[in-house]
Amino acid sequence: MAYADAAQTAPQRLRVRVRGAVQGVGFRPFVHDLATRLRLDGFVKNDAAGVLLEVQGERVNAFLDALSRRPPPLARVEAIEVEELPSRESSSFVILDSVSGASETRIIPDAAVCDDCLDELFDPASRFHLYPFVTCTHCGPRYTLTRRLPYDRAQTSMAPFAMCRDCARDYREPANRRFHAEPICCPQCGPKLSASPADIVMALRAGKIVATKGVGGFHLICDARNRAAVEKLRRRKARDAKPFAVMAANVSSVASIARATDQELDLLQGVARPIVLMQSRGVLAEAVAPRLNRLGVMLPYAPLHHLIFHAAAGAPTTKSWLAAPQELVLVATSANLGGDALVKDNDEAQARLAAIADLIVTHDREIVTRLDDSVMSVVAGAPAFLRRARGFTPEPIELAADGPSVIAAGAHLKATITVTRGREAFVSQHVGDLSNAATARFYRETAQRLIELLDVKPEFVACDLHPDYYSTRWAEEQGLPLMRVQHHAAHLAAILAEHRVEGSALGLALDGHGLGDAGQSWGGELMRLDSASWRRLGGLAPLPAPGGDRAAREPWRMGVGALAKLGRFDASERLFALEPRAIETARLIGQGYAPPVTSSMGRLFDAAAALLGLSTRQHYEAQAAMEMEALVVTPRAMEVAFRHLDGELDFSPLLGVLAEGRLSSREGAELFHGALIEGLSQLVVRAATAQGLDRVALGGGCMLNRILAEGLTERLQGLGLRPLLARKLPPSDGGLSLGQAAMARALAQSGNSQDFVPCV
Repeated sequence: MAYADAAQTAPQRLRVRVRGAVQGVGFRPFVHDLATRLRLDGFVKNDAAGVLLEVQGERVNAFLDALSRRPPPLARVEAIEVEELPSRESSSFVILDSVSGASETRIIPDAAVCDDCLDELFDPASRFHLYPFVTCTHCGPRYTLTRRLPYDRAQTSMAPFAMCRDCARDYREPANRRFHAEPICCPQCGPKLSASPADIVMALRAGKIVATKGVGGFHLICDARNRAAVEKLRRRKARDAKPFAVMAANVSSVASIARATDQELDLLQGVARPIVLMQSRGVLAEAVAPRLNRLGVMLPYAPLHHLIFHAAAGAPTTKSWLAAPQELVLVATSANLGGDALVKDNDEAQARLAAIADLIVTHDREIVTRLDDSVMSVVAGAPAFLRRARGFTPEPIELAADGPSVIAAGAHLKATITVTRGREAFVSQHVGDLSNAATARFYRETAQRLIELLDVKPEFVACDLHPDYYSTRWAEEQGLPLMRVQHHAAHLAAILAEHRVEGSALGLALDGHGLGDAGQSWGGELMRLDSASWRRLGGLAPLPAPGGDRAAREPWRMGVGALAKLGRFDASERLFALEPRAIETARLIGQGYAPPVTSSMGRLFDAAAALLGLSTRQHYEAQAAMEMEALVVTPRAMEVAFRHLDGELDFSPLLGVLAEGRLSSREGAELFHGALIEGLSQLVVRAATAQGLDRVALGGGCMLNRILAEGLTERLQGLGLRPLLARKLPPSDGGLSLGQAAMARALAQSGNSQDFVPCV
């Protein structure tokens, strides 16, 4: 935090500028209370740059000390700038109306309901008793209901709800926790649900599916212990096997369904309330997370969630139930059909969810910005993202230096958009698969909203090399100088950017697919990055991928490709007897058909899964790899599992062993993971020695595999290197836009702006 001290002799009056996430967090009430207690005169107000205040009196230094040391819980103070002023006649401290203008501040993420509001929610004497929209300055929705800055009620979706007399009194009362709480409301003046929590629980007990409007969109919920209900939800949602997340009432209830570490429980209970992956006890319906050993769990974060569990517990009048174990566990998944954008509006819900949900529960407060739940895991001793959205967006990522404003278009799957402002990078929430028209519209809305909220005019735009990505076509429409960034270089640049690494570094990018510099199918690349430039140093030896892109959905194709590379066509009938096309494809390759090849780590996983008989078809991205990871207890190495050939790492010896059919599924999965960790570590350490570098970024979607990420981190550290994992964004395509933005800014600042492609 930058903090300019006042002079040693306390001046009579100071002007103080506070920058950071300081709107929507109760900062003005906090300042008012602090100044009043210290008997200071002056004012405080929101403006486009943050919070501006003036204080006058004898204890201004004590005021400045408290301002920097004890800000409100949700505030993120980044700078306090102090200027001495001449004294003036003043007799009180007041909160002034906000001032609009070019915005330099930001909106904070949505926060889980706080303990104080929760106490009122279940206090029969409180006017907020059982009210599903209770909130205060320390909790509740922010980003999802704010239209523009400065953050005032008139700028939010609470504007249509005029405060009643009691709420207006609390809003004006400096000693009240809701002093200037913009979303304040109560049963007399606020939004209302279309059905009661008791109605919701009745439907759940009957095995029905309920759609509930929440903070950032609708959830589809059902009883996670009811096999028929979960299977019905899968059929209706057209989600054959991809795991569902679940919501448990409290930490005591989590203990009955999962074995959580202390770090996982801390993450679970944070103010962001993400979904956290943890070891499953296997007691819920098998269809919740089929063939996986980890379960995505979250706790209630909106008052409505607590009210549902309260109703399920029999609506007790005491508060002891809040910490007691509950039998009810809910599947809580995004309300959409596979690939569609999350549903957030009432009319949209009636049109798109009527065929899925037996009961649709709406309310009359508009959701301005749709946000999925964030998904996290503890990897190598620290939190890591699988999906970054509610609770974290739009918190910026601090970059190493100032730079021009860039907008980066991201990928095609797991799309996000990044906009930079100064030394901050604002990465959008998870948008999703841009193959879908509704999601593509959401993508455009997200880009426009980021630009408007940040009040910036991007000078450059960056995108992927792939010409057919929707995000690429969108970038080309922007009329800005364009930089096309290689997919895997962007993965690695994102990690270096969040760690604020400006010098040269190595990177290992492991994923399913990305276009190489000459149109190749890459996905297992070792690179050197130097600011805006990159160079491939090596990677995985290519494997045949019969059918090209279809190989990602049908792992038997990669299995046949592996057999072709091994010259073991004879094994195809034994391994793929139930896949006639596999046998035919092997015959065609044997007769001279040359399929495309790929260096993808994702496809190497698919080949191994197919050879082990684990998977020949996939219902969701990386299913085979996730099911293999679930089998691993301890990775173990094989004596000769790989070979190094001119900078390429060839796992043919390992694939040959897997094709023999002598290993159990678990033995094969453990051998495969152990071989990957050792082979990749050797590949990296050879390059590190040759390049004289010790920092290594580990990125790409395959780094979501905790066994692989932790194994590589530990092994590389043991070899004297400094591996860097993604911490503030997913290592997968969800973080790609940050890497694109970082490389585009570096290029713009290098003086080589002629390398940008003009778009008109």
